[in-house]
Amino acid sequence: MAKEEKLEEAAAVKETTEEVEETSELEALRQELEEAKAQAAEYLDGWQRARAEFANYKKRNEQERQELFKLANSTLIARLLPIFDDFERAFQTLPRNLLSLTWIDGVALIYRRLQAILDGEGLTPMETEGQSFDPLLHEAVTYEESAEHQEGQIIGEVQRGYKLGDRVLRPALVRVAKGKPVSEAEEKGDSD
Repeated sequence: MAKEEKLEEAAAVKETTEEVEETSELEALRQELEEAKAQAAEYLDGWQRARAEFANYKKRNEQERQELFKLANSTLIARLLPIFDDFERAFQTLPRNLLSLTWIDGVALIYRRLQAILDGEGLTPMETEGQSFDPLLHEAVTYEESAEHQEGQIIGEVQRGYKLGDRVLRPALVRVAKGKPVSEAEEKGDSD
């Protein structure tokens, strides 16, 4: 019987050894699975970050491209403004006897088409008459005494200013009212 017991004992030891090996193998597999899951999560996080950075890059690149396009348009429009001003001055000084000529109608058509193109690009003239002087929108050419206007109020426009969208493309050149000079009699009256 001793042999049988030894065989049983050997089988039990073998079985226990196999169970321990299976348990340690199972534990090793679980650990590998956890490591693989952690690595997959790390890869997923890295991929998501790269994807978000790429989306941000695309947005930033598109925005920069649009800004460059706007800048190119604004440069061209700014170069066309003197021609537009020349058209306006020409029509203001045109003698009445020439108004009925057909070539004048042709030039007026060219002017209106240029105006329509500039309006379509978002160009708008700035209103200055009667407004308060704003150094962000206006450039003072002269300061003049005026009894009819308040100090700092725009008296007249020398050259029209324009905005392209919300941005000032060309400030308006204006004449600005200033206060009356204080006379010597008024100075002495104030100091008494």
